[in-house]
Amino acid sequence: MTQELDDFWAHDPFILPFPAERQYYLYTASRTDPVVLAYRSSDLVSWSDEAIEVFRVPEGTWASPTEAPWAPEVHEHQGRYYLFTTLHDSSRELEIPGGPRFRAVSDRTGTELVPTARGTVVAVADHPAGPFELLRTDAPVAPAEFMTLDGTLFVDDDGAPWMVYAHEWVQIFDGTIEAVPLTADLRAAAGDPILLFRGSEARLLAQLPPSARTRMPYVTDGPQLRRLPGGALLMIWATYRPLGDEGSEYVETMAISRGGALTGPWEQLDVLVDGNAGHGMLFETFEGRLMLVLHRGMNTPRVRAELHEVVEDGDGLRLLG
Repeated sequence: MTQELDDFWAHDPFILPFPAERQYYLYTASRTDPVVLAYRSSDLVSWSDEAIEVFRVPEGTWASPTEAPWAPEVHEHQGRYYLFTTLHDSSRELEIPGGPRFRAVSDRTGTELVPTARGTVVAVADHPAGPFELLRTDAPVAPAEFMTLDGTLFVDDDGAPWMVYAHEWVQIFDGTIEAVPLTADLRAAAGDPILLFRGSEARLLAQLPPSARTRMPYVTDGPQLRRLPGGALLMIWATYRPLGDEGSEYVETMAISRGGALTGPWEQLDVLVDGNAGHGMLFETFEGRLMLVLHRGMNTPRVRAELHEVVEDGDGLRLLG
């Protein structure tokens, strides 16, 4: 039995092509259970009806074994497969820089938000289907006192690995994209994090009239990087675009480091996909087409993965069709 992408729930989808089997693996978190799931396809149209459980949050770590992980990604690195996924411990509150008077408030409900323990971990396996085992259990990769998420792997031109991740607006008001160097085995941070840019720098905010801008949320989600043919470094990332009295919508946008350095400077580009869709991830098909997978229906019961073919177009990407 098979199914199409529209048939199953998929939040923060990530697709890994696996040439040895000529199969694509789509990773997503379970909607209810503390596991990462994978669906398989040979053509990106028909997907396995049954998901493979590739990772389960174990007991005895810094994270809660009952909370579902977020944003799983699997990267081949030096012959092995590394799962990056965000874990949580909602029972442990984190400090707010500046003290409680700077606590964030949700723009949709007015609910006072409390930063809690959240961060990306790394697990390893010899096959994309897992099972993946954590490289360390005592802490996430980014500083444990930071509320972070959506870590992704980036290997620079010198071969040094980095984790690029989002720092939650819930803790710092103006969410950021940051990067931290990793040890060669991807087990831990090898230095201090660096700031790449802030959510309030998004070009979409500068394009809005003052009456349509809101102070919150300056959300940063789902960074991923791609080297462009001319040497520039492109980042896709997701945020919210204010819609005035109608709230906001989730969108996929872009930024570019024209000099090609991870450290930037980063220039913000236009929105790539709108309509309450985002957390996009790029991959290439076995035929060499560049594809973007993202989810549509953010904050609704019907979150589904969606595929778009894209092309490199000058400074960034452009959807085909």
